[in-house]
Amino acid sequence: MTSVAEPTRASRTGMRLRALLHGRHSGWTAPLVVWAASRVVSTVLLATMYLVATANGWHFASHRENASFLTFSGSWDASAYRTIAEHGYPTTLPTDAAGHVLPNAWAFLPVFPAVVRALMTLTGGSFWAVGVAVATLAGAGACVVLYRLVLAVGCSHRARWATALFAFAPTGFLLQVAYAESMLLLLVFGGLLALVRRRYAVVGALGVVAAFTKPGVLALAVAVAVHLVVRWVRASRGQEPFPWRDRVPVLVVGAVLAAAGLAWPVVASVVTGRPDAYLDTELSWWVGYVGRQHFAPLTPWFVMAGTWLGPLGIGLVVVVLAAAVWFWTRRSVRALGPEVLGFTAAYGLYLVAVFLPQQSLPRLLMPIAPLLGSDAFVRTRRRAVTWLLVGVGLQPVAIVLLWFLGYP
Repeated sequence: MTSVAEPTRASRTGMRLRALLHGRHSGWTAPLVVWAASRVVSTVLLATMYLVATANGWHFASHRENASFLTFSGSWDASAYRTIAEHGYPTTLPTDAAGHVLPNAWAFLPVFPAVVRALMTLTGGSFWAVGVAVATLAGAGACVVLYRLVLAVGCSHRARWATALFAFAPTGFLLQVAYAESMLLLLVFGGLLALVRRRYAVVGALGVVAAFTKPGVLALAVAVAVHLVVRWVRASRGQEPFPWRDRVPVLVVGAVLAAAGLAWPVVASVVTGRPDAYLDTELSWWVGYVGRQHFAPLTPWFVMAGTWLGPLGIGLVVVVLAAAVWFWTRRSVRALGPEVLGFTAAYGLYLVAVFLPQQSLPRLLMPIAPLLGSDAFVRTRRRAVTWLLVGVGLQPVAIVLLWFLGYP
C-alpha cells in the first residue's frame, strides 16, 4: 500500500505545482503567492529605510519610545488611529485662539481602530503590533478579492497581472502599515465582486462597514445605481430578466449605502454638538497648503493648483481631468463591466469633488486598482512586466518622499 500511496502524493504535489505555474489554480493560490512576494519586497524596502534613518538620525514620525520597526510602521496617520483605539473620539473639538477647529481624530473613521482595540484587548498586544498585523492580513484579503473581481469581469491572465501590479505598486508598502487602507480595499473590492455576482445582501453588508472605515463609499452606491440601470435597460430590451425580487434589493442596497456614506458627519455633529464638526475638521488640514478656505464642491483641485502654480496650475488640472475622461471612456476600460467602470469613475469624481490633492493622493487612488486589469496595463506580457518593474522601482522612491519628506 505504501508504494502506491507515495507516488500518488508526489503526483498530486506535482500537479498542484504545474497548475500554479500555468495558471490553473484556485482563486486563492495565485493572489496569495503574489501578496507574499510583494510583502517580502515592501518589508525589505521599509526596513532598509528604517535602518538608514535610525543610523543617520533622520527625523520621522515614529513613536520614539522603544523605537522599533513596528513603531516605524505605525507612523503618521496611524498615530490618529492609535489615539482612537486607546482613547476614543473627543466630545469637544480642539480649537485655536480664534475658535477655528484644529486637526483631530474625527477625520478618521472607527472600524479599523475598533478592530485593533478589540484584538489588543484579546491578545494584550501593542497598537503597533496589532495594527500592522490587521493591516497586513487585510492586504492579503484585498489581493485575493481583487484577483477574483478581475477574474469575474475578465480572465485569469488579467487577474494575475492586475493583482501583481496592485501589490507591487509604488504605494504597495501601505498594505502593511497600520493604516485603514487595506481594510477599506478588502471591503470595497468585496462589495464590487458581490455586486458583479448579484449578491446584493453581501454588497450592503460590506458597503456599510466600509462606510465607517474610510470615506468614499458613495462611489459604491453609484456602482449599484449603474448596475440597476444596466439591468433595467437589458430587461426592457428582452436581453435578460430583471424580476422584482432583484429590483427591490438593488434599490434598498443603493439607498442604504448612500445613507451610510453620508452618516459619519452626522455622527460627529451629534457627539460634539457642532453642526459642521466633520467638515471643519477636514478643512483644518487644508490650512498649511492653501490657508483657511470655505468648502465648495469640485473646487479643491483648482484651489490647490491655483495657490501653488497660478494659471499654469489651473490649466494643468484641466489637462489631467480631460486625460481621465479619455481614459475612462476607452473600450478596454469599459470592457471591465459597468460595475467596475461606475465605481472607479465615481470614486475619481469624489476625489476631485472633495479632496485637496497633496501627498496623500497616491494612497487615496488605491481603490481604483480594478482598472489595472485593462489593456492599458496588461494587454501584453511585455506591457505588464514593464508596469510591474516601474511599480517596484518607484516604491523606494515613494517611501523616501512620503515617509520622510512628506507623509502618506
